[in-house]
Amino acid sequence: MKNILISIFAFSIAYGVAYATGIELVKNAVTIAFLIQWILFIPAYLMQTEKFYDLAGSITYISIISYVYCQSSEFNIASLILSLFIIVWAIRLGSFLFFRIKKAGEDKRFRDIKPSPTRFFMTWTLQGTWVSLCSACAITAISTTEGIILNEIFVLGAFTFIIGFLIEVVADNQKTKFRSIPENKDKFITTGLWSYSRHPNYLGEITLWLGVALMSFSSLEGLQLITLVSPIFTYLLLVYVSGVRLLEASGNKKWGHLSSYQEYKKNTPTLFFKINK
Repeated sequence: MKNILISIFAFSIAYGVAYATGIELVKNAVTIAFLIQWILFIPAYLMQTEKFYDLAGSITYISIISYVYCQSSEFNIASLILSLFIIVWAIRLGSFLFFRIKKAGEDKRFRDIKPSPTRFFMTWTLQGTWVSLCSACAITAISTTEGIILNEIFVLGAFTFIIGFLIEVVADNQKTKFRSIPENKDKFITTGLWSYSRHPNYLGEITLWLGVALMSFSSLEGLQLITLVSPIFTYLLLVYVSGVRLLEASGNKKWGHLSSYQEYKKNTPTLFFKINK
C-alpha cells in the first residue's frame, strides 16, 4: 500500500505541475511520459530485469520533447536548439548507462526491488516524475504561442547547458577509463575532475538543467513559472534521494577505514568544485 500511495503521489505532483501551466500539450506530454513507463514496467517485471530502465528514461525524454516540438504552432529556431540539446543529452546519458549496466550484468540498486511488483512499479512511476519535472520548463516554454524566446538569458542558458554537459561527459569518461584499468579495481578515483569534486558528473547534470531553465525562462508567465523547479528538483534528487547519498554510503562502507579516503573526503567537496592548487 505504501508503494502504491507513493506512486499516486508522484504522478499527482508531476501532473499537477503540468495542469498549472494551463497548456493541454504539456498535460498530454506528461501523460505520455507516464504511459511509457507503465507499459515498459510490464515486460521488465515479467523478465525481472532492470537493464533497459535507464534507456527507457532517455527514450521518454526524446519522445515527449519531440512530440511537443512537432505539435508546436510554428518553426522557432530557439525551440529547436533547446529540443536538440535535451535530445543529445538523453541519447548520450541513456546509451552510457545502458552499456554500463550491460557490462556489469545488473544494477545492484534493483536487486531487492525487482521481486516486489508494487515497489518495482513505483520506481518506474518515479522515473516518469523525474522526466516530467525535469523537462517541465522546456516543454512548457516550447508549447507557448511564441515558443522559446531568443534573447540574452537564452544565450546564457545555452552556455550554462554546454558547460554542464561537458562536465558530465568528461567526468563519466574519466571514471570509465579509470575503472577499465585492472590495477584500479576496488579503488576510488581522485584524478581529473574527481580531484575537484567527489561527484563532478552530478554537478554537470545539475548545471545543464539550470541551463535548460534559463533558456526557458523568458517564455514563461504566471503559474508556468512553477516549472522552473527543474534544477532544484534535480539537485534534491541527486544529492538527497539517490546519487550522492547512495554513493557516499557505499564509499564509506568500502573505503571508510582507509586514511587516504578520509583525506580525500576532507580535501575534496561533495559536489561543487574547489580549486586546491
